[in-house]
Amino acid sequence: MTHPIHIGVGGWTFEPWRGVFYPEGLVQKRELEYAASKLTSIEINGTYYSTFKPDSWRKWRDETPDGFVFSVKASRYCTNRKILSEGGESFDRFLSQGLTELGDKLGPINWQFMGTKKFDPEDFEGFLKLLPPEKDGLRLRHALEVRNPTFATEQFYDLARQYGVAIVYAVDDEEPTWPQIDEATADFTYARLMSSREDEPTGMTAAELSAVADQAKAWAKRGEVFAYFISGAKVRNPAAAQALIAQLK
Repeated sequence: MTHPIHIGVGGWTFEPWRGVFYPEGLVQKRELEYAASKLTSIEINGTYYSTFKPDSWRKWRDETPDGFVFSVKASRYCTNRKILSEGGESFDRFLSQGLTELGDKLGPINWQFMGTKKFDPEDFEGFLKLLPPEKDGLRLRHALEVRNPTFATEQFYDLARQYGVAIVYAVDDEEPTWPQIDEATADFTYARLMSSREDEPTGMTAAELSAVADQAKAWAKRGEVFAYFISGAKVRNPAAAQALIAQLK
């Protein structure tokens, strides 16, 4: 059995995309609607810095087609802490802002950690215990984006499996110290691809995109896939996502 593969970018408001991804003259308030017609998912990044009102979440839900899925980047106030397991209040604030208004368009939550955050088994398990499996009757799926080499250990993988959370597969050619972890620890895969280049109209060569497509197909055999072209040459990311979607058809 092959599971769905959702492909997209980070956010939808980026001025250099106007006239490159977005047609000339498209009003800004219709950018999400347009992006959702060309991509199958978007990772909402603004939630890393601030909260949004329930009306915003409902608006995003209503401006996107059936089958479209948003992933949500968790608040930095939850992950940029010395002691993770003491962040319960921040978790509640983040999860109660209205994200469940997305309904079945709510994909995974990406809990991203700074590169200076090292793996502390006891504290990290305390953090995982704070991740609720559901909210307002809606299932919550959690993904962990770790950026310190100390996480490249079976002890971390086993903890992730125990709590059913995914480990983000992150590729950034400019950050060779980041661990590239491809472990099946949940019933879905979350990938952040940060290697697009401006000299390639589609961010990557056809051969490179073909390799990503093959990898996504392999992931889809073990569960749903969420893959995002993020950072790198950001101006090229929508084209890269569209090219990958075309390869996977």
